[in-house]
Amino acid sequence: MSFRVTWDNLLDNVEELPADATLLTPLSQKPFQITDVQQHRVLIEYQADSETVPLQREQFETLFERVDDATGSFDLDRLPPGAEPYATVMSLHPRFTIDDRDGTLSESETPTPSLLVDAHTIEHDNGPREEPDIPVYADALLLIDALEQHDVTSLTELDVPTLVNLYTLLSDVQRNANDLRQEVRGVLLDRLHHDQPVSGQYG
Repeated sequence: MSFRVTWDNLLDNVEELPADATLLTPLSQKPFQITDVQQHRVLIEYQADSETVPLQREQFETLFERVDDATGSFDLDRLPPGAEPYATVMSLHPRFTIDDRDGTLSESETPTPSLLVDAHTIEHDNGPREEPDIPVYADALLLIDALEQHDVTSLTELDVPTLVNLYTLLSDVQRNANDLRQEVRGVLLDRLHHDQPVSGQYG
């Protein structure tokens, strides 16, 4: 398939995405959204800032050629700095897929669907809530209590024991939250591919 045909099909798929669809860069896991689709470029915006980044057609063609030269499987570590979004957007084409375990962008003769995961479609349980038996929850409650008791906007006015307690609680929350984040990430990566735009209630 020529790049011209691939490009036209890719733009069609991108234009079908919901306006609030959030995608991830394959290696750094940076979320971004597509803000506009034009004939010769795709405009994106990272969630971390409001700067618009243009993804040029010529660069997509270069990536297309690299995948072709690599016999259908391109190592994403070979991408130049700032080029990760090209791979993510390219994977919206039904014949291109990102393997997050191998770190590759591959082309296949068999079309692969790109599905949008939207947290708003998940049914919510309206029953009574139970306190989860996980360390980060207990630590977070203790931290909230400490933050409510002390004015942390004026740290220099706090005594040493209070500062030690705050530092310890912040460290515990950070460590346990990171452990839980890694567990969530592992399960999420098992279920999704980077050719799937991802959005949720909080981003």
